[in-house]
Amino acid sequence: MSPTAVTTDTAKTSQTSRRAVFPFTAIVGQEEMKLALLLNVIDPKIGGVMIMGDRGTGKSTTIRALADLLPEIEVIADDPFNSHPSDPELMSDGVRERMSLSEAIPVTRRKVQMIDLPLGATEDRVCGTIDIEKALAEGVKAFEPGLLAKANRGILYVDEVNLLDDHLVDVLLDSAASGWNTVEREGISIRHPARFVLVGSGNPEEGELRPQLLDRFGMHAEIRTVKEPSLRVKIVEQRTAFDQNPPEFLGEYQLSQEELQRRIVEAQERLSGINIDYDLRVKISQVCSELDVDGLRGDIVTNRAAKALAAFEGATEVTVDHIGRVITLCLRHRLRKDPLESIDSGNKVQKVFRQVFGLPEPDQN
Repeated sequence: MSPTAVTTDTAKTSQTSRRAVFPFTAIVGQEEMKLALLLNVIDPKIGGVMIMGDRGTGKSTTIRALADLLPEIEVIADDPFNSHPSDPELMSDGVRERMSLSEAIPVTRRKVQMIDLPLGATEDRVCGTIDIEKALAEGVKAFEPGLLAKANRGILYVDEVNLLDDHLVDVLLDSAASGWNTVEREGISIRHPARFVLVGSGNPEEGELRPQLLDRFGMHAEIRTVKEPSLRVKIVEQRTAFDQNPPEFLGEYQLSQEELQRRIVEAQERLSGINIDYDLRVKISQVCSELDVDGLRGDIVTNRAAKALAAFEGATEVTVDHIGRVITLCLRHRLRKDPLESIDSGNKVQKVFRQVFGLPEPDQN
């Protein structure tokens, strides 16, 4: 299915006219969070990231930096859902209908969207609304798109997700998993593509998500306030330099930003060809079994994340090292059976991983 595309320049915006965003490659520390975000961008089917940690540790700064880093994408210019010009799975029904009629459809390029979901958002604001009066009077499906429509093919960020209503969290996770959002009212049903990287963040002191909801996030990253004085000074100096002269600071990191962007694009292209040996897959499932992980999400996500990391590092096959670096992120939040329990720091996961894969204990010195 290929549209009659007419390329437009309306979305081409110069770097100078856009608001300056702190560069991703300049962010110091928080390697666990950065890795989880990169892997989800390479393979959105991993299922998103839950980031829990102290206040003021750069969660939102890092997520905005990642969105800004990503290359522009092709979209249908006059479509509110950021529909893909050639992939039917990422097109709205309206665009498909226009294509079936061989219409000339304008295509443009746009930065990947990062949508913030405010805590007080209603379900209508998130999912969109149907104007029943207009639908009945004019016989058309009058739909006002919500945040899920804007987030299609982008990043949806929910700060303090642990304080969000459980029902709304369910809606977000359902859309992230299926790639579609369906709105029904008074017998009228409208659906649109809603495939996005879901990123939630929060402070564990304010409460955790219920285990059933937490399990549906692909990965769980923990971040802590940097303790080393010299590193704290470096972070403060970098932020000060950026705030004083953003263009000059961005210029210093332009090459590293371009290099990382290239690696992400190549990893996305390489991903489908990455192989993971059957024996390694069995051992991943053995780790999940010995940790008493409910369901099979842990197995699936660990396989996907290991493949994404292999693709990012230019490998053709997944190794034990790749698995070891992602398995804690994929499993630690699936061990909690009781809502009052705390999330495993990763020691338990790593201990079982080393036992199953026959690896020695790390040197304590």
